[in-house]
Amino acid sequence: MDLHVHTVLSPCAELEMGAADIVGRCLDEGIDIIAIADHNAAANSVAVINAAKDKPLTVLPALEVQSREDIHTLCLFKTVEEAFAFQDWVWARLAPVKNDPDLFGFQLVIDHENNILEEVDTLLLQGIDASVDDVIEKTKCMGGIAILAHVDRPAYSYLAVLGMLHPNMNIDAVELSARLTAQEALYWKESVLDYSIIRSSDAHRLNDIQRCHSTPIYLEQPSFNDVFFALHRYNDRRVKWPWS
Repeated sequence: MDLHVHTVLSPCAELEMGAADIVGRCLDEGIDIIAIADHNAAANSVAVINAAKDKPLTVLPALEVQSREDIHTLCLFKTVEEAFAFQDWVWARLAPVKNDPDLFGFQLVIDHENNILEEVDTLLLQGIDASVDDVIEKTKCMGGIAILAHVDRPAYSYLAVLGMLHPNMNIDAVELSARLTAQEALYWKESVLDYSIIRSSDAHRLNDIQRCHSTPIYLEQPSFNDVFFALHRYNDRRVKWPWS
């Protein structure tokens, strides 16, 4: 599984990150589950879900939310309706800063055939007026999965901003960057206590989506519920160390 994939709705993603293109790339790489996690937005989850219909790829709707402290959290949901309700909560806390496509890139809502449905005017690449704790709690209250994104990075990560994780945080996992070597990943493993660890591509271009950038996972079926169970090591479902 790769739970951190961007589309053309993220201003920093390449225009090649269309719905059918992402699905095709995942199938070529043998990836079974992805989450579409655009910056502060879930709108293009619908396009990728529809593009994956009748194909052996499970697509989960998600957002990569940037908090007031500039910490990124992956927020995954079981249904599009739940993801859109959470997006409403996020967008109500976005500052009314207009996007400059020449500076940041386009923010395009598309359908499964990559037809442009809308261009989002408000800049999505900004912190919302909510703390990282608020983001996590809202995600969990709405039945979602909360994963601290790329905690190894020197910016936009929980460890970089706040210094350390704490036991009994209301999170489901932490993410390490695909770029880490096996030795580097083992070093960071010591910093994240006993939380489940995933590896994700954080794909902004198609070539980022690679099987070696994903996380092996043992499931009964490729579903939101089973992913949740695996992250918490329930009923023989679990994630495998991604650098094995």
